[in-house]
Amino acid sequence: MSQQQTAAKPSLQGVRIKARKGAVKAHAKHEPSIFRDQLYKHLETVQPGDFDGYTNKLVQAGSTLEFLKYADALFEILLVGGLLQPGGSFIDDGAPLSPFSIVNAKEPVDVAEIKQYVDVFNKLIRRYKYLQRPLEETSLPSLLQYINRWPDAQREKFAITAGLLLSQGLASASCLQSLTKDHLVKNDVSISVITIIFRSYMNEQSMDHLATSLRKGGIKDLTAFFPPNKRDDKALEEHFRSAGLGQVADWWTKRQFASLKENVMKSTKELLAHESSHAEIVADIKAKQAEQPLPDSELIQCIWQALVSSIEWSARQDQNEALALREITGFCDVLEPFCNGAKTEVALINVVQVYCYEDTRIIKAFPQILKASPQRGETSLESCAELDSIIYWHQKGSKAQGRQHFLNATQPLVKFLQEQDSEDEDDE
Repeated sequence: MSQQQTAAKPSLQGVRIKARKGAVKAHAKHEPSIFRDQLYKHLETVQPGDFDGYTNKLVQAGSTLEFLKYADALFEILLVGGLLQPGGSFIDDGAPLSPFSIVNAKEPVDVAEIKQYVDVFNKLIRRYKYLQRPLEETSLPSLLQYINRWPDAQREKFAITAGLLLSQGLASASCLQSLTKDHLVKNDVSISVITIIFRSYMNEQSMDHLATSLRKGGIKDLTAFFPPNKRDDKALEEHFRSAGLGQVADWWTKRQFASLKENVMKSTKELLAHESSHAEIVADIKAKQAEQPLPDSELIQCIWQALVSSIEWSARQDQNEALALREITGFCDVLEPFCNGAKTEVALINVVQVYCYEDTRIIKAFPQILKASPQRGETSLESCAELDSIIYWHQKGSKAQGRQHFLNATQPLVKFLQEQDSEDEDDE
């Protein structure tokens, strides 16, 4: 026998043979189904309605099943009852619905029962914290985009669940971005779902809490959930008020007002910095009001704030009172065109009051500033209605900040105005 025949063949011990890519992909396709079947074995041993039992079995399953690897499959099973294929329909492999799933909740939908389901999610995620990220970043956004394919009852169950998950901090409001997709906003699908989500959320938390959640989740424009032909503030306000969510409508309105006020203030400050004429400033403000109007009382406040922010105060305290009187008197012709009625005039007096309270350099000048305001200044109209505004403010319209000080300080002025008012009535 030759040397070549007797030589030992090379050994492959310790060498890992790499499977062909096609075989790996073919096997991976069936792995979520295997995961589902193994999860069902845990859940099938629990009596329906035993939520503590389901919690215990899910926690127990997490110690043997790869929850992180199959997180999307896990939440599809627990939220919609089974595995979905692209497009949102169930995988047709003959598998039954999950023994535990939101879709199993009774109809008509009972929020108290949905809370019990969500409590199971809460305990599961507290035990396996790594599940929270895939829930809010992939599972909820993915499932929300299929919500138009589901029956109304299932859609309601899912929306209530989403609202509760968000309210408990188990998911971020960023997942709601999915509802702005074109195929969802038409036919009012998105807005009906977001309304249920908000109502569910606010059964647990305040409007401020919801507003913070939306801001952190990057949800800036609620009109994006409406069909294109309804994307305006009026339609949004009417919808949420009719849905019993007036707090959402009020919050949105205030938020829009804040944005408009910031725009007016920024533009006015820029014009002042460029030494534009007061007539140009008034024209600019009126143009902005024509585009997106602010309530008169809100507008007069932001105009005042923009004007006084341009004053360069003196380092010498004894000069600031005279400076304030001179500058504010000079601003009267900007303020006057927007003092449309007693409510607006009282709002202006109050913003002056609060300003003087917060800036103690000019707190003593308040009575003189009041006389120099459009209600009393040389550049303003002087009528009984405007005198009545000051009298009303003094009697019951003042702000709490420094109230007693300002009422005492303006007592002589108000007494004079009341006497003048009486004389005018006698003359008539």
